[in-house]
Amino acid sequence: MTNVPEDLHYTEDHEWVRFDAEAGVATVGITDYAQGELGDVVFLELPAVGTEIETKDSCGTIEAVKTVADLFAPLGGEIVEVNSVLEDHPELVNQDPYGEGWMIKIEVADPGQVDGLMDAAAYQAHIG
Repeated sequence: MTNVPEDLHYTEDHEWVRFDAEAGVATVGITDYAQGELGDVVFLELPAVGTEIETKDSCGTIEAVKTVADLFAPLGGEIVEVNSVLEDHPELVNQDPYGEGWMIKIEVADPGQVDGLMDAAAYQAHIG
């Protein structure tokens, strides 16, 4: 059974978002379902800190044994942090997708965008 934490927001593209409203920063990664579908993640290409992104922009790639997938921005804003540990340990995406396997942090331009994301129940329905 796929792990879908209740306290996160989700996109149709299988990304999760943990939004810190006080800081205005969203931490983003791919869901347990996504990492399972991709298989063993072997390489990630993530955007540079300072990059401005719009919602739905491709902002990186995830290379797995089975395929290569795009990482899409769930929210618009500026990249303020990238999980550089993943350069040497991409397997963390598979091992701990909601913890050590996070990918980017975005300073969100419009916090209202978060309301457009799915909650856990909607995401669970989306993946079946």
